[in-house]
Amino acid sequence: MKKIAVLLGVVIGALLPPVTHAATLEARDCWVRAMPPNLPSSGYFMIANNGDQPVMLTAADMPAFGMTMMHKSETKGGTATMSPVDSVDVPAHSTLAFKPKSYHLMLEQPAKPLQVGSTIPLKLTFADKSTVDVNCAVKSAATVGN
Repeated sequence: MKKIAVLLGVVIGALLPPVTHAATLEARDCWVRAMPPNLPSSGYFMIANNGDQPVMLTAADMPAFGMTMMHKSETKGGTATMSPVDSVDVPAHSTLAFKPKSYHLMLEQPAKPLQVGSTIPLKLTFADKSTVDVNCAVKSAATVGN
C-alpha cells in the first residue's frame, strides 16, 4: 500500500504545473529596440527577487524572434566585449537589471518588423522550471534607457 501511495504522489506531482515564483519574482520595465529586420535587436528588463533564496535565470523566450539569447557586455582595459551566458544569478532580496552595456537579450530573426509603441511578450524561465511573463514595449532604435 505504501508503494502505491508513493507512486501516486510521483504521478500527481508530474501532472501539476511547474512551481511559480509569482509571489517572490517580478519582471518589469521591459523594452526592446525596433531595429531593421536584417539587424539583431536587444531587450532589457528588471527582475526583482523578493524571496529569501537566490534564483537562477536560465532562459528567455520572446516568440516575436526566432532566436533569444542572454548576453553580457563588459569593458575591460578599454576594450568592450560581449559574450553569451547560460544563466544569470538573481540574489535574494535583490534586483538585477538587464540594461545597455551589461546583461541584455540578443534578439535575432524577427518574425515580422517591430512597430514602435507596440508590446511583445517575454517569458523568463528559472532553474527550477518556474516562469515569469512580462510584456515589453517596443521603442525606437535610438533609445538608450527606459
